[in-house]
Amino acid sequence: MSGHSKWHNIQGRKNAQDAKRGKIFQKLSREIYMAAKSGGPDPDGNPTLRMVIDKARSNNMPKDNIKRAIKKAEGGSEEHYDEITYEGYAPGGVAVFVEALTDNKNRTASDVRVAFTRNGGSLGATGSVAYMFDRKGYIVIDRSTTDADEDQVLLDVMDAGGDDLQTSDDAFEIYTDPKQFADVRDALIKDGYKLADAELTMIPQNTTPVPADKKEQFEHLVDALEDSDDVQNVYTAAADED
Repeated sequence: MSGHSKWHNIQGRKNAQDAKRGKIFQKLSREIYMAAKSGGPDPDGNPTLRMVIDKARSNNMPKDNIKRAIKKAEGGSEEHYDEITYEGYAPGGVAVFVEALTDNKNRTASDVRVAFTRNGGSLGATGSVAYMFDRKGYIVIDRSTTDADEDQVLLDVMDAGGDDLQTSDDAFEIYTDPKQFADVRDALIKDGYKLADAELTMIPQNTTPVPADKKEQFEHLVDALEDSDDVQNVYTAAADED
């Protein structure tokens, strides 16, 4: 993984999004609904649903909200959302990959286009930046929650089928093949680890530093994309901040 670390930036963005918690719950409800509708309402038999529920819990989403989304899918609701991706460049030439879940493609396309153009970015064609990212399973163990040292964690990760381990002062970050993600996650939980985060994500193969004079624009672009009700995830190839 060439030293790319996500955890510090993830924590920063989660803290910044506390004020937007209601919108986050709305987006998670949409994901839960679609996962339950396509794969069934039982998380034990639906790995995708289980993963989204875990994600919802890590964002402190109330249990009642989770149950309502599942019951809505069980009740035969006719709501349908399309999965769409958008690609482009942020100020400074930083690649951006956006995942959306929408019931109105025109509205979403307009929102994304405006976010890029108003904040110094440029929306690209399909495939323009996707090849710069790899789909990976991503798991985090907060070091304060385990007595295991790096050697022990590495051994357990390899035994579980993980691909890579990165260690920082705060966390163990584990990367997996997407197809092995659920098995690795379950094995680590069985080994007694408490997971701070576990999700499928997009990891840039290479990163680009954001120029100092473009940083504010870059942050505004990401915020504008995340503010869209239809945008589920925003991935960038920005270099990690020190």
